[in-house]
Amino acid sequence: MVTLYCNGHHSPEKNQLCPQCNEFIEYAMQRLDKCQYQEDKPTCASCPAHCYKPDRREQAKTIMRYAGPKMILNHPMLAIAHTLDGLVKPTLIGDRT
Repeated sequence: MVTLYCNGHHSPEKNQLCPQCNEFIEYAMQRLDKCQYQEDKPTCASCPAHCYKPDRREQAKTIMRYAGPKMILNHPMLAIAHTLDGLVKPTLIGDRT
């Protein structure tokens, strides 16, 4: 999604992200590494725990609003998987039985 957004807004060099989008990806990966849901992480929209700082959450929303509709054309399998992930109820690591 970030690549679609960056290509549409920042015109980076081919197959590269601009520094701003690359920084966002690094931040998102750090947050994912610390996620309490790990492999069972739901989509951000359906997650009860907001792990991004408010300004980064707004940045993520902007990216998703732009790239979400384009995902079905550019990456249909990922778009379907993302939609299905949004339907799954999150489970904390210690709550699995």
